[in-house]
Amino acid sequence: MARHVNTAKTADPVSGPVSGPVSNPVAGPVSEAAGLSSGAIRKRIRIGAHDAPTAGLAAGKLQCNLAILPEVYALDFLRFCQRNPKPCPVVGVSDTGDPMLPTLGEDIDVRSDVARYRVFRDGQLTAEVTDISDLWNDQMVTIALGCSFTFETALVRAGIPVRHIETGGNVPMYRTSLDLEPAGDFAGQMVVSMRPIPEHQLDEAIAISAKFPQAHGAPIAYGDPAQIGITDLQRPDYGDPVDIQPGEIPVFWACGVTPQNVLQAARPPICITHAPGYMLITDVAEDAETSIYKKQTNKE
Repeated sequence: MARHVNTAKTADPVSGPVSGPVSNPVAGPVSEAAGLSSGAIRKRIRIGAHDAPTAGLAAGKLQCNLAILPEVYALDFLRFCQRNPKPCPVVGVSDTGDPMLPTLGEDIDVRSDVARYRVFRDGQLTAEVTDISDLWNDQMVTIALGCSFTFETALVRAGIPVRHIETGGNVPMYRTSLDLEPAGDFAGQMVVSMRPIPEHQLDEAIAISAKFPQAHGAPIAYGDPAQIGITDLQRPDYGDPVDIQPGEIPVFWACGVTPQNVLQAARPPICITHAPGYMLITDVAEDAETSIYKKQTNKE
């Protein structure tokens, strides 16, 4: 049964008033989950014990954005992703009607293993919930897309600060003016995430993230946000604002929230996504050559 985040009405930056908050919780739940395996974190999420963004969790594992939609729309959406691999790197696709994703890990159930979901009906965001079991049907297909949270562990390991992890918040995300290649009814503009990077570490951050093409790879821009249509870095469309300190430069990566804008414009009767920042944590290694999970003889 779907668990709603709450019943208060708050303004969503895209669709107006909806059920569920747009702001994000403090670092407490993240601290409690720090150090747990990917499977252990999913179990906590499944029972409602973790409700927070997943940045900084399950170090070394691939994290995913989700788009769940009726099969009749899935092929065109996959075409759209293939034509726009930077914001939409496909890492997994379910069988029609099957809520499990065995290619991404053990016992992954997309109905319950994401801390927050967004439900769109005819292009309108209507609810934010923590379980979608009562919305699932035998015509649904899950498409998993890589997430930039995946390479943040490598940035931290190299001594490059990741501000939203330091503050316990969500990464700031912005709609841009960058047009995407259309496919069928799916078209729109790219969404990006932003991380302030010390200018002397910019080249290293670019080189590190470029090693993770399944998680958006190298940034698409840095410096002046106006070059990609962003007017105010302190007013992200999704997530939380972060401070840019002296000597730092804003760096922008393609973001897997992009499909949420695109799906809204396409207006399928129903589609379900993760809430921005609340990712599906998989068992696939962050540096795996492919995103197909290989079952281990010794479980985590």
